[in-house]
Amino acid sequence: MGIKWRNWALPVAALALPATGCVSTQGAPAEPTVAPSASGARSVARVCAKPAAGPAKAPAGAVTVDPAVVGDLAAKTLSSPPNSTFWLRPGKHRLEPDRYSQVIPKKGNRYVGAPGAVLDGRKTNQYAFGGTASDVTIRHLTVEGFVAPHNEGVVNHDSADGWVIEHTKIQHNSGAGLMVGARQRVRANCLRGNGQYGMNAYKGTGRVSGLVVEGNEIVANNTDDWERRRPGCGCTGGVKFWAVDGADVRGNWVHDNRGAGLWADTNNNDFRIEDNVIEANDGAALIYEISYNAVIRKNTIRRNNWVEGRRYADGGDTFPFATVYLSEAGGEPRIHARTDKIEIYRNVLENNWSGITLWENADRFCNSPANTSSGDCTLLVRDTDRCTRPAIATAPLFADCRWKTQRVDIHHNRFVLDTSVVGCTAKCDRMAVLANYGTYPDWSPYQGERVAEAITHKQHNRWRDNVYLGPWKFVAHDPSRVLDFGQWQSAPYQQDAGSTLDPRAGG
Repeated sequence: MGIKWRNWALPVAALALPATGCVSTQGAPAEPTVAPSASGARSVARVCAKPAAGPAKAPAGAVTVDPAVVGDLAAKTLSSPPNSTFWLRPGKHRLEPDRYSQVIPKKGNRYVGAPGAVLDGRKTNQYAFGGTASDVTIRHLTVEGFVAPHNEGVVNHDSADGWVIEHTKIQHNSGAGLMVGARQRVRANCLRGNGQYGMNAYKGTGRVSGLVVEGNEIVANNTDDWERRRPGCGCTGGVKFWAVDGADVRGNWVHDNRGAGLWADTNNNDFRIEDNVIEANDGAALIYEISYNAVIRKNTIRRNNWVEGRRYADGGDTFPFATVYLSEAGGEPRIHARTDKIEIYRNVLENNWSGITLWENADRFCNSPANTSSGDCTLLVRDTDRCTRPAIATAPLFADCRWKTQRVDIHHNRFVLDTSVVGCTAKCDRMAVLANYGTYPDWSPYQGERVAEAITHKQHNRWRDNVYLGPWKFVAHDPSRVLDFGQWQSAPYQQDAGSTLDPRAGG
């Protein structure tokens, strides 16, 4: 589902916040702490280690499900009316031993687990809960051992709308632990050790809208290492968002995932990503790719991208791989959202592999063979066939057939880098705004330096009022232009007005 990186290799916090100190990666992760939020909260829960317990007795009117009876949950769901409540007794609950056996809820059903209630797929069943019924609730249940195929999910397999998933462990499954429909609420869950994603916010038809992802622990996902199995697939990490229109992602602890922590890929819009702790992911903490309009604020982002960043650097790659990576993503006032730009502010980024990279692939646009998002077009055009010659060379298609990294405002963040902690001597210290030299296809109207000039000077991307601690460098226009802080602040770039840099203060 999309390729994250640039074309020439062609696979494709708060200013006043205290520094969090140099963090060791040895042993168990430290208790995650974040800056105070509007609600006054200072930490995110260790949901996997300290889950909230379900009711020890059946709620009034609930149907009791017996773990000793194979298939009892699916059978009682089938025989009960909509809006029924099911209480799963302690023990391991099993489905019939057929790979397609699953629970098919009816509208408004509620599934509540007693302490110790586990729905176990026994590495036989592909799906736990499927079907199209809306407004289903699952609470206090462990769901594990299911074997969903690649790009499919175990809970809410068919991306039905209005589901609420709370205080549930979805762990040690293949594929994605959880799929997403419109108006879904995902709160205080442990999404751990799943083969591909902890959660895949993708709906086969239409767009996902009104998504809330709050207070979850999303840890150690992509155990099947799909980027190794399918190089360039762009199909790994903690959470993947695809064509989501309106999402609040807040108060989550996203850590130790193989690949990116959070990845919004292809025509997402109107995101608020706030008050999260995102740390120790092998890849970027956050990728926001060919998408629109977002607020990214008050997050603690540390020790990300050490594995992937170092791998590319050791291979001689000069691209500024960063922990927050915006790829053909920007603000667009013509698309309705709670903001008309991408605003990144009041975050603390500490000891990651590089900082923030704003990137635009000059060869990636609607109807280009270099567009890795399989026929998708921008939200301004929709019809890919319109983006062809000669019309694409003239207004409005010249502008609207291309996803643009534009209207990005990066301010009042704290960037800390101690190279002795990261364990690097070069290429881990970059902040960047750049594009490649356009070459492909031969009918492209974006050839040459047109896009590099636009993203660097004309698309209202700016850094301001930030604090830099450590030996930061800056890249503009293309990877060969590595600047010091004075050059970055001076003409023609004129970035980081009001910002300060102390190269000796990162440790």
